[in-house]
Amino acid sequence: MLTIVNRLLTGLVGLVLLGLGGSVLAVGFGAPPPSWWIHSGRHDVLLSTAERTHWRDAGWWWPAVLGALALLMLFALCWLFALLRRKRLGEVLVDTGDGEGALLRGRALEDVLASDAEQLDGVQRAQVRLTGRRAAPAARVRLLLRPQAEPGTALDELATGSLARARDSAALHRLPAEVRLGVARHRAERLS
Repeated sequence: MLTIVNRLLTGLVGLVLLGLGGSVLAVGFGAPPPSWWIHSGRHDVLLSTAERTHWRDAGWWWPAVLGALALLMLFALCWLFALLRRKRLGEVLVDTGDGEGALLRGRALEDVLASDAEQLDGVQRAQVRLTGRRAAPAARVRLLLRPQAEPGTALDELATGSLARARDSAALHRLPAEVRLGVARHRAERLS
């Protein structure tokens, strides 16, 4: 749902900006201004002297305008960063062999993969996040190892066990993974 709303808002803002920018360019190059155009022609200025100085006596006007523009810019930057942020994959396309395929919830595959990874020797906790596209997912795995665990063994068991089972069960050709390892702190017991 958010993807649809995001695409609609992006398209609407793009169309409005394209229409306004295109009309400014067209009038600037000598085309007759459209009927809804707020200025009379090519040599008309954006803000006349009267328009600029109309609110000069009101001390709240320019701070309000600048504040509104700053909020608009902040909203646009937040929206841009939200679009660029790596998001969790919502669905994985499973090849069923009939040419149509099926959709598997990304969270379900993440949970199964994480619980399977936590069963490996030396792994205390596992977190999995799927990224990429529905047809070509990738896994980001974080393993918290116990202090006595061997990282190489845990990584090998993850690749040949948990990741291989997840790839085979979802009928994926490949499931690339980025694995980050951490070690749990060993708490020494106090002797009294």
